Amino acid sequence: MKTYITKNIKETHSWAADFAKKLCAPVTVALHGDLGVGKSEIARTIIQTLCGADTVVPSPTFTIVQSYENGKNKISHFDLYRVVDASELVEIGLLHAIQNDITLIEWPDIARDLLPPDTLHIYISEFQDGRKIEVAD
Repeated sequence: MKTYITKNIKETHSWAADFAKKLCAPVTVALHGDLGVGKSEIARTIIQTLCGADTVVPSPTFTIVQSYENGKNKISHFDLYRVVDASELVEIGLLHAIQNDITLIEWPDIARDLLPPDTLHIYISEFQDGRKIEVAD
């Protein structure tokens, strides 16, 4: 596990942008952490790094999934917070995304049985005035 400490949101964005540049489909990234800890900020930065800074990235909390393309890769951003039955995951296209896209998943616990073994797990927590970001693969 690799651990990174960011002191403020600017450093968190910088870390996420650097992380994004290493991603190529198909890859699954599971974002773990409490409500409000920065999962959506990290996902938004990854998407904007790959698709352009002016890309509008709304939270997929209500739509469950948002998709983006950058000419090379499709990026699928899932927020599984409101999903209560794992059988819904196939219906919303999670398996297809995992097999083909750069797939970012917030609140991934309900999908744990479907995640590939090479999923990159990012654990985000508050740390002093910033964040502790732990990456396990």
